Amino acid sequence: MASDDSASLSAQVNKLNLTDSPNSQSSTQPSELVAVVDDLLNQLSSKFNNVSAEILTKMDDMSKRLDALETQIQAGNAAAAAQAEGAGDDK
Repeated sequence: MASDDSASLSAQVNKLNLTDSPNSQSSTQPSELVAVVDDLLNQLSSKFNNVSAEILTKMDDMSKRLDALETQIQAGNAAAAAQAEGAGDDK
């Protein structure tokens, strides 16, 4: 995925012909530059939103796992305490 992104970015930079002199016939128009920059910003925004959503999903999953683990630990502690009480009554 990263190689596709860098290839896309390279293609867009090459399209701009930034190395041409300002007097050249093929120099980039400001509107083209604005369009390319807008496109890049939109791509970055989209990728940021996707990564943010993935992180939030993983954090929610982790929270659920921690809650389940805490419940298991509390149940184990309660069972151990009940067993210790039962062993104390036998004396």
